[in-house]
Amino acid sequence: MKDEKADGVAKSDIDQYRVKPGQKVALAGIDSRQKIPPGKKAIKERQQGLLQRLSDLQYLLFAEHRRRLLVVLQAMDTGGKDSTIRRVFGPINPQGVNVTGFKVPTADELAHDFLWRIHRRVPGAGDIGVFNRSHYEDVLVVRVHQIVPENVWRKRYRQIVDFERYLVQTGTVIRKFYLHISRDEQRKRLEARLQNPRKRWKMSRADLAERQYWDHYIAAYEEALVRTSTRWAPWYVVPADRKWVRDYIVASVLVSTLEDLDLQLPLAPKLDDITLN
Repeated sequence: MKDEKADGVAKSDIDQYRVKPGQKVALAGIDSRQKIPPGKKAIKERQQGLLQRLSDLQYLLFAEHRRRLLVVLQAMDTGGKDSTIRRVFGPINPQGVNVTGFKVPTADELAHDFLWRIHRRVPGAGDIGVFNRSHYEDVLVVRVHQIVPENVWRKRYRQIVDFERYLVQTGTVIRKFYLHISRDEQRKRLEARLQNPRKRWKMSRADLAERQYWDHYIAAYEEALVRTSTRWAPWYVVPADRKWVRDYIVASVLVSTLEDLDLQLPLAPKLDDITLN
């Protein structure tokens, strides 16, 4: 499953994770525990070279200073958004990466349209922006908990598509990842947090209460994936029960995406006549 340019998942294999426009999505039928040959040890070794390639491409993106990459991460609780950010983006120069975690909107944010706070955090030219949760919460949480009427959140699918189209037309490359874990894997991760004093701070009673809405969230995600995966801003459903598989697929998609941009260093100024004393 090697790509000719980078030691990651080949382009033909990456395509299996992408949600094609209009494609129906049934998350229950997607194996969240998928493995990738030739196995964990070999893939983790390949991952090192893949992350170095990603770092090199980020340097070119920054130097070119013309386009930008927006990465959207969504998942159920314990789905691995934080650890994906650490493991995939950790080796990259932090000057070129901006991570935004979107939490419950503030009073000021609620006084504006739902995309206002999102647009403010879109990366600038040459940068990679990572959204840990995103504008999609406004068709997920608000739907599950009936925070706004259905006739409000249903309109947001088209508004999101139009917003992302505008970003792409003005130089932003968008890749969106749903980190797909099973309900059983979530239970294991929640139990591990409860039993580990160093991780228990991440827990709240609200997190545990959200498990009762599992099926409602799955339905909300399935519709969001179908309605908002476009040619210009595709969704990828990433098997995430195995963290090494998750990280490898995300890194592979990003490397493939940046390689396709054919990034170039800017022309260097003529300095032949300069003599250093």
